[in-house]
Amino acid sequence: MPTTRSAAKRLRSNAKRHLRNQIRKSVNRTMEKKFLAKVVEGDVEGAKAALNECFSVLDRAAKGGTIHRNKADRKKARLTAKLQGLTAAKKA
Repeated sequence: MPTTRSAAKRLRSNAKRHLRNQIRKSVNRTMEKKFLAKVVEGDVEGAKAALNECFSVLDRAAKGGTIHRNKADRKKARLTAKLQGLTAAKKA
């Protein structure tokens, strides 16, 4: 148990922050899976819409400190590359 008032408050705020971070990470994974499902189906328009949602969720997570900004950028670049591969395959 915490011995000081500040330690008790820190314990409470850490629990809230942990819960918030877990929710954001879960939403990130869900959106990424939805996007990848659209890519596997070959639905270009649906994939573009899902990619925009992924970008939004990743940016919010990075802004809030849940994930690092560079990690968000790296994920966005990799997802964009998958979409470009899908559109290139459709054209060929």
